[in-house]
Amino acid sequence: MPDVGVLSAHLLSGFQKELFARLAEAGHENLRPRHGAVMAYIATTGTRASELSERSGQHKQVVGTLIDELERLGYVTRQPDPADRRAKLVVPTDLGKDQMVQAKRIITEIEARLASVVGADRFAEFKQVFKEISRTL
Repeated sequence: MPDVGVLSAHLLSGFQKELFARLAEAGHENLRPRHGAVMAYIATTGTRASELSERSGQHKQVVGTLIDELERLGYVTRQPDPADRRAKLVVPTDLGKDQMVQAKRIITEIEARLASVVGADRFAEFKQVFKEISRTL
């Protein structure tokens, strides 16, 4: 049996392939899996780049580059943080918010399909165990 790293890579690859293909069908054809380091962690009210870096586990420079790309694509804007005028919030635009809604819908559908393959209880347990293991690394 493949090790957990190989299994995780296969799961991520297949998941991202389906998610981004379906997002493209929903009108978000310019997004790539790398953009998930921002879009999967951003709040609808905005999030500081440093928080996105911390949440996603990506270096600040990488997140900054992704924010630049997403800004050019029309998914986010940078706005002053009302809590600290020196800081900027990365805020999703209407296009970004639509992507977030579509992604949530698609992910729910993918997970429901996976749960139907192994059973809802086993899938829920798998997610819980996967979460616990992920937190230890």
